[in-house]
Amino acid sequence: MIQFERFTLSNGLRVLVHPDHSTPMAVVNVMYNVGARDEDPNKTGFAHLFEHLMFGGSIHIPDYDEPLQRAGGENNAYTTNDLTNYYCQLPADNLETAFWLESDRMLSLAFSKKSLDVQRKVVCEEFKEHYINKPYGDVWHIMRNMAYEQHPYRWMTIGKELKHVEDAQLQDVKDFFFKFYRPSNAILVVAGRVEVEQVRNLAEKWFGDIPSGDFYARQLPQEERQLLAVRKIVEANVPVDAFIKTWHMADRVGEGYYVADLITEVLGGGGSSRLYQRLVKEQKLFTNIDCYHFGSVEPGLLTIDGKLVRGVSAEQAEAAVQKEVQQLMHEKISDHELQKVKNKTESVITFEDMSLMNRANSLAFYELLGDAQMMNTELARYHQVTASDILNHANEIFREENSHTLYYLSKQAS
Repeated sequence: MIQFERFTLSNGLRVLVHPDHSTPMAVVNVMYNVGARDEDPNKTGFAHLFEHLMFGGSIHIPDYDEPLQRAGGENNAYTTNDLTNYYCQLPADNLETAFWLESDRMLSLAFSKKSLDVQRKVVCEEFKEHYINKPYGDVWHIMRNMAYEQHPYRWMTIGKELKHVEDAQLQDVKDFFFKFYRPSNAILVVAGRVEVEQVRNLAEKWFGDIPSGDFYARQLPQEERQLLAVRKIVEANVPVDAFIKTWHMADRVGEGYYVADLITEVLGGGGSSRLYQRLVKEQKLFTNIDCYHFGSVEPGLLTIDGKLVRGVSAEQAEAAVQKEVQQLMHEKISDHELQKVKNKTESVITFEDMSLMNRANSLAFYELLGDAQMMNTELARYHQVTASDILNHANEIFREENSHTLYYLSKQAS
């Protein structure tokens, strides 16, 4: 059981405190309720661009990293389609340094053309390196477009196209910041060798006077139930053929999420999984194959993807995958197999909770989902899943009309 206390400042900033006196360290985690899904379809990539800009200097502090390093700290950040998260870890004795740094960049970035030019160039190079020039780099650009017609999950966190980041102007950046990077749209988690009253006093001192900003009420276009399968064949300069197939699945807090998560473990959770045992080891159709999802807050995608052994056709590979999927749709899994994937899930959750930084991040994420207390009830949700649930949800998810199939073929092999 993860113990924490919660309070809210008058400007809307939610603060969660998780004392842990077994460590001399403290973690300060600031999660903003903004991701790529909140972007203008004609100005994508901004949430990720901000991940870089937030380290480019704030209104009173020209360099974020240097004072944190002097205080013995380290930091990082990440952006997804759903959220943006900044976190640092430092000796608990220097906790106030982290409050000073995080509050100043929440107050306001030091908007400058130079900073924007530098970070825009960094992001553009990242786009080219990982998504344009890298083999298979555009697979998810293609797949997201196949899977989503309405919802902004149809573009990746890096952005829909390079031009959107290249054309980003200083005023666009300011507007984005003052809309989303506000106390009313943020969650602050402080964990480690700290006291609740100490954190309350520091939060009031450093964050209390920051203007709350307008409350952001998310209203995104939703996908309609898919009634027709989507298929595509792409040829590219890649070493071997790849097969990618996705299906729409439940949102992060729905009952169906926990069932779908266990289904991915049954099919693709490592070397003992069905797909690996049968299609890699026994039939030697794939060199590797995975089944996974992205943990999306809103309805996401369950995915099977793999690289084919040379000489194996995409049609042959797909037929083998479909056979495994059909078995899951028509035969209940054994109690033993179900317990095995539940045990694995429990061990993963337990291992993650051992890290102070992971605990702070998880508290922020579950609070963003609706209630940080969910962190303590997640495991029970998995244990409630039955073999019948797996069968029923497999039949709902793996309907062919709910699918998107991509043959990503090597020009070299053809």
